[in-house]
Amino acid sequence: MPERILGVIGGSGLYELPGIRDVQPVQVTTPFGAPSDDLMRGRLGDVQVVFLPRHGKGHRLLPTEIPFRANVFAMKTLGVEWLLSIGAVGSLREQLAPGHVVVPDQFIDRTVARPSTFFGDGIVVHVSLADPVCAVLADAVEASARAAGGTVHRDGTYVCMEGPQFSSRAESHLYRQWNGDVIGMTHWQEAKLAREAELCFASLALVTDYDCWNPAHDHVVIEDVLRILGENADLARRAVVGVAERLPAARTCACASALQNAIVTDRARIPQARKVALAPLIGKYLGPS
Repeated sequence: MPERILGVIGGSGLYELPGIRDVQPVQVTTPFGAPSDDLMRGRLGDVQVVFLPRHGKGHRLLPTEIPFRANVFAMKTLGVEWLLSIGAVGSLREQLAPGHVVVPDQFIDRTVARPSTFFGDGIVVHVSLADPVCAVLADAVEASARAAGGTVHRDGTYVCMEGPQFSSRAESHLYRQWNGDVIGMTHWQEAKLAREAELCFASLALVTDYDCWNPAHDHVVIEDVLRILGENADLARRAVVGVAERLPAARTCACASALQNAIVTDRARIPQARKVALAPLIGKYLGPS
C-alpha cells in the first residue's frame, strides 16, 4: 500500500499535535524560490504529515509576500497528495459566528498582485476549477472538525482579497451581494496551485470576526481576531489528527489526473528547461525527454 502523505499549510503551531512523532525540519528548494519557511515532517499513526507555516515562523510575510508557488511545489516534491489549508477568515453571514469553522467549496478571487500558476514561459496549461475543493478531503475535514467539538458549516464561498488591509464597509456589502460567506487573504492561490499539482485540496476556515458589514458588531480589530484565532487553534490541531485518521487508503477522485487533458502546448515545443524544472508536475505526461 502506498504511503499516505497529508500536507497542512497554516500557523506555525499546527505541528504541535497530540500523538505526532518523529518531527523533523525539511528544507526544500524549488524552481520558484524558497518556501515560506522550513517544512516540518512527522507521523500520525501510519500517515506522514508535512506542515508549513504560511507566513513563516513569527508571522513575517504579508499575504501578498507569501511564496505560494514555492510552498505548494515543495509539498508536491515531498510526495504530498492531500493538502489542507487552515486560516482565519471574517464572516459575511450572521449565522457564521466568530468561533465557528467553515469548509468552503467555492472561491471568488479579489487579488491582483500574486502569481497563481506554475505554468507559462513556453508551456500553456488550463485546469478546471469549477469545483476547486476535493469532496473526499472536505468530507474528512468536516467530520474531523465536528468530532473535535467545532460548530461546522459545510460549503459556502470564500472571498479571497489582496490585503493586508481589511475591507471597507462598501466592499463588505458588495461581497455579501455576491453571495460570499467568508473573507480571507490566502486560500484561493493554494487551491489553484494544488489543482495544478494534482493534489486533493480542502480548506478549514476559522471564523474570527464579522467583517465590517455587520452594524451590530464593531469594525474588525486585530486584537480580537488574534484572541479568537488562538481559541480555535486547539480545535484545528485536533481536526488535523482526525483528518489523518480518515484519509482513504488511495485516491479515486479526479484530482490526481487534473493535468491529463489540460496541457495544450505541443509537447515538442515545450522548452527542455521547463520540462526539467516542472518534472514533478508534468513529467508523467511528457514521456522520455
